Amino acid sequence: MEPLRLESMRRAGELIAYRPEGAREHYYPLWQFDEEWRPLAIVPRLVRESRERGLDDDRLYGVLTARAGMSAGPGRLADSLREGRDEHVLEAIRLARPS
Repeated sequence: MEPLRLESMRRAGELIAYRPEGAREHYYPLWQFDEEWRPLAIVPRLVRESRERGLDDDRLYGVLTARAGMSAGPGRLADSLREGRDEHVLEAIRLARPS
């Protein structure tokens, strides 16, 4: 996908991106794409929910890459996305606090 298209999709809330400290560009985690390089259907909803709760893009990325918790096993929430556990991930976004 072309960089301008990625940026447009990020601004429209269709993709998750983060910007590491000191970086000039955004990074787009691969786990949000399917095998055909399309964003997973849940991604725009995750972005919308996180923005409604005051989470910026970097905080959303941090929440999704954190361990999923003791009861959910050793994986990350991003792994849960890939497994189709959308409601589990949405609930974690709803409980997250802005940084």
